Amino acid sequence: MNSASLLERAGYWCAFASALATLVSIAASQILLALAVALLLVSGTRWRLPSCWLPLALFLALTAVSLAASGDPAAGRPQLRKFFVYLTLPVVFSAFRELKDARRLYLAWAGVAALAAARGLAQFADKFSEAARQGRGFYEYYVAERISGFMSHHMTFSGGLMIVLMLLGAFLMFAPSARGKRLCLGLLAASLIAVALLLGFTRSVWLASAAGALYLVWRWKRPLLLAAPVLAAAAFLLAPSWVRSRVASTFSPHGQLDSNQHRIVCWRTGWRMMKAHPLLGVGPERVQVLLMDYVPPDVPRPLPEGWYGHLHSIYVHYAAERGIPAMLMLVWFLARALRDFLRALRRLPAGRMEEKFILHGAVAAILAVAVAGLFELNLGDSEVLALFLAMIACGYVALEQAPSPAASAAV
Repeated sequence: MNSASLLERAGYWCAFASALATLVSIAASQILLALAVALLLVSGTRWRLPSCWLPLALFLALTAVSLAASGDPAAGRPQLRKFFVYLTLPVVFSAFRELKDARRLYLAWAGVAALAAARGLAQFADKFSEAARQGRGFYEYYVAERISGFMSHHMTFSGGLMIVLMLLGAFLMFAPSARGKRLCLGLLAASLIAVALLLGFTRSVWLASAAGALYLVWRWKRPLLLAAPVLAAAAFLLAPSWVRSRVASTFSPHGQLDSNQHRIVCWRTGWRMMKAHPLLGVGPERVQVLLMDYVPPDVPRPLPEGWYGHLHSIYVHYAAERGIPAMLMLVWFLARALRDFLRALRRLPAGRMEEKFILHGAVAAILAVAVAGLFELNLGDSEVLALFLAMIACGYVALEQAPSPAASAAV
């Protein structure tokens, strides 16, 4: 093997490790991403872009224009630095050339996510004991300080586990290798991740995970969908009281800590920002600074308790911050990848296939991220964004390996 091939192989493993490290450390992930970029460049590797690159490039270009037109371009520099994270998409797609590369990363994610989930469960046990020692009600104690695994925040933790759970579910349902010991290990990992997501108390992730899971079951064994309402009702009735309280808080807030009113205030504020600045928004990193200038006058002060650092929706936030065209480019990016993967799946013959499990997992993950994004700025987290982009790249690797229409017709 010559030096160029060795460098290219080293670049591949750095890209692989960078994508895997998103579940553990964003700093390690970005260091490895920088090494992957350097190694792929030095090795002379041919760079590739998936077919969904155009809307993502336009989203980034409009972000830069919005920054230049904002009242304080210097404040938005963190978003320019985040452009580096978007290199995950071309780096992984350029480094990965075979189906086994995508499969290897999917299963490695499952293993690391299971470890993160186990850590989260240990954290939950500690918090449960601490609430008891302090003589405090567990719900009120826990909802403000939830499990986070290897991450620094519970939303980042839940968002990453959600994506991996969709991929792991697709493996169990559609992969030909999901047999015997691998099936048992996959079920164990999925159980750990699912329990950690439940105990994460992140309602948007619960809803989004349900949406992705329903898609997978619909494509796997459609009659099982008839049992979904019964299983959901049974799970609610059998769940601990603090889980039922969390579910009920979606419709009837359980005290100030669960108030949904601050999200409504954020969305209404974002709408006013959009009306005032429809094309370029108020500028990257300017939403929090200008928020009080756009809060509707009929909202009582002090504002409802909650986090006002962003607008709790990728659609509202990016439209208000960078302009409606930028938000539509992000939606186009998600829709384009979704369309490409669904088209590739229609070409595949019946039965379990590696391509099928990777593509179905990608579709389920996109649906889950899109649904969760209605309520949270999930793609604003670098960890979740890098994981999501690497997953998209793997989907396009599988798409390349999918049989052509002519080959499928001959099967």
